[in-house]
Amino acid sequence: MLTDEIMYQALLDKDVSYEGTFIAAVKTTGIFCRPTCTARKPKAENVEFFPSAKEAILKGYRPCKVCNPLEKMNETPPYIKEILDELNADPSRKFKDADLLRRGIEPSNIRRWFLKNHGVTFQAYQRMFRINSAFKKIQNGDTITSAAFDAGYESVSGFTDSFKAVFGVSPSNSKDKHIINITRLETSLGTMFACAAEPGICLLEFTDRKMLETELTTLAKQLNANIIQGANPHFNVLKTQLEEYFEGKRRVFTVPLFTPGTPFQQTIWRVLRDIPYGATRSYKDQAAAINQPGAIRAVANANGMNRISILVPCHRVIGTDGNLTGYGGGIWRKKWLLDFENSNSI
Repeated sequence: MLTDEIMYQALLDKDVSYEGTFIAAVKTTGIFCRPTCTARKPKAENVEFFPSAKEAILKGYRPCKVCNPLEKMNETPPYIKEILDELNADPSRKFKDADLLRRGIEPSNIRRWFLKNHGVTFQAYQRMFRINSAFKKIQNGDTITSAAFDAGYESVSGFTDSFKAVFGVSPSNSKDKHIINITRLETSLGTMFACAAEPGICLLEFTDRKMLETELTTLAKQLNANIIQGANPHFNVLKTQLEEYFEGKRRVFTVPLFTPGTPFQQTIWRVLRDIPYGATRSYKDQAAAINQPGAIRAVANANGMNRISILVPCHRVIGTDGNLTGYGGGIWRKKWLLDFENSNSI
């Protein structure tokens, strides 16, 4: 149970794990904040808590201008979304500082945003897009020269150097290489990273998942692939279906999935996908479903190796006693998802 004491301590600690679970409203200022707000903290007796911004607004509170509680956490700003859409439409497009300034965008701001959210500068991100586009053209039979110039490179030698820096081999020796594309998605529960290979979505995780880096490394090794920023047709379908899910309009996902793993893991992940929307199962139930009642621990381990959150619904697995068990995205997200599905399945 979330008590006022627990929520106030989370507010003092600016604990990101409580994002989405409560809103803190300050009686003396009439302002409401998200748990991670960096503004000066009020005294406990001056704070009241609400489950969402809607309730705080109905009580007459205004949203804080520091933490913007009405926005999704880490949401991509509209001006960056516009630029990303243009890059998706034309990967050869090059945005220079002068281009940004003409749009009223401070280059240092966009540089900081990309470093924080993607771990690379905006210029490096653009280079990745161009390399990704050229790689796909080569894989589809285009010549190295035409792929290089179509992707916006001014010389084949410059393209070759950039290609080697990313893939470790020259373009002519890249036939056995593969690409996993990665992108950011904003959801009601926070920002997620999605990865896609040619067969389908191969990863969907919240960006604050502790095992995310390990999962990406393992996936790259399994598929002999490089993970780089880039567009993928599966992302469009995934984004649409996730939006429909969080609006309560979708219960079953049809976007293609690609889940490399051991035969046992594949079996367990299929069992996970068989758990109906709004229902729950225990590890014991999963083990029984595959006629291996003694494999409860192995089942739990396989659940923990699932790299596709929500779509492969490990959040629907609870303890035999009914208690919530571990969840890579955080127990608070698991509770939110179960409550959300339960309320929408009535």
